[in-house]
Amino acid sequence: MKRLILILGDQLDLQGAALKDFDFKTDQVVMIESIHEAQYVWSHKAKIALFLSAMRHFAKSLKELNYPLVYVQNSPLSIVATLKEQIVQEQITHLICIEPGEWRLKQEIEELAIELSILLEMREDDHFYCSHQEFVQWADGKKELRLEYFYRLMRKTHHILIDSEGNPEGGQWNFDQDNRKPYNKKGPGIIEAPAVFEPDLITKEVLEFVNTTYSGHPGSLDHFQWPVTRTQALAALDYFVEYRLRNFGVFQDAMWTDTPFGWHSILSSSLNLKLLNPREVIDAVLRSWKKYSLDLSNVEGFIRQILGWREFVRGMYYLDMPQMAQDNYYDHQRPLPQWYWTGQTNMACMKDTIGQTLEHGYAHHIQRLMVTGNFALLAEILPSAVCDWYLAIYVDAIEWVELPNTAGMALFANGGRFTSKPYIASGAYIKRMSNYCNSCKYKPDIRFGEMACPITTLYWNFLIKHCAQFESSPRTKLMVANLKRISDDDQKSIVDHAQLLLHHLDNL
Repeated sequence: MKRLILILGDQLDLQGAALKDFDFKTDQVVMIESIHEAQYVWSHKAKIALFLSAMRHFAKSLKELNYPLVYVQNSPLSIVATLKEQIVQEQITHLICIEPGEWRLKQEIEELAIELSILLEMREDDHFYCSHQEFVQWADGKKELRLEYFYRLMRKTHHILIDSEGNPEGGQWNFDQDNRKPYNKKGPGIIEAPAVFEPDLITKEVLEFVNTTYSGHPGSLDHFQWPVTRTQALAALDYFVEYRLRNFGVFQDAMWTDTPFGWHSILSSSLNLKLLNPREVIDAVLRSWKKYSLDLSNVEGFIRQILGWREFVRGMYYLDMPQMAQDNYYDHQRPLPQWYWTGQTNMACMKDTIGQTLEHGYAHHIQRLMVTGNFALLAEILPSAVCDWYLAIYVDAIEWVELPNTAGMALFANGGRFTSKPYIASGAYIKRMSNYCNSCKYKPDIRFGEMACPITTLYWNFLIKHCAQFESSPRTKLMVANLKRISDDDQKSIVDHAQLLLHHLDNL
């Protein structure tokens, strides 16, 4: 039996499931750079460069360990079409791979194995705390699938932030209310910058290649300093827990002009490429908590994102695909405004958030949820177009994590399958959590008219349009109560102005 081990660009772990029981006498590893993968969504240059540089560094490590490796550079074909060529050429009888983090690719590999009549061993990714089977068992029979209950189970199962009597540390499971403060009105002050890594020869080669080959793609490579090796990823983790974790929790929702990273860990790309394992990330955070006597709410808020939300959305992705990618609860059909790709808009919050995204390939979770995502929902944009943008534009975006966050949480496209309400807000929220409104031509407290904040106008329009839905839920009933304080005449003016905005989204 001649076995071929496929390692994808987001599976860069020498200890991963793909290489377990590797036979150096008969087995062969294949890695494939596919130009198609960067083009089926219009990928950010930094995302392409990150994947290619990390892959080439990983290939170097494999060669140094004497793994027999076929590394296909710049294939014009898709991953699966290139893989097919290798299987036929090498007369492979057995294909081994870790389950892809993208449903499309998973299906295509399974179909290829059937077409070529070869054995396929698709192994589950062991980078996660919760297996597919465990998640299915947890979800079975539940009317509501909510993070909080899953998160508590994960805490208990893996004994994380649990005291000697089996209770949550600090007497409560969730300190979310302590993690929502804006920066001081004078600004965030001095923030320890995240660890950065100067490009080495391999990365410089990749950057030059991407700038030439993908010159028409969005984004810049001028500030490319992402970790591309396991050594660098570990250094980034160490730096975060040593210098930045202490202020992460309290300000994790805060936004400020020209402050792209805040106190965030910037570890998501390393986690999603599998340069880091979530277990070692959580262990490092727990050690730092004890070493520096950090505030528990700070530590719990970070661990909830890794042990809770990250694991939860992965479970939901495999549970609900392919339906998740097709859901469109509100039947929104408007095209994505062109300025999502350029940042050229008069809305200061969108301009800054998209501007930093084009510069770095990064925005933190509140910028994604409550700025770009909030606007997309209120503006009635086609969910699949928004999801494609998120998948293309962020360096850490792999479909298993991107799609549930965008379609399920930001856009409510599945009608609340795992969220209890649509996450919408007016310009008042942006004003409270940032300084964006200070430099904006629009005013967040004006509901309609030339000076009105488009987010505010569209927020009230959305509430008017879906009033019955919002009034029926205890979590959103207060929004409707506030709506009813607005006169009928003003509500009509809001709707009229909203229609004008909706028909001219590219001009905002």
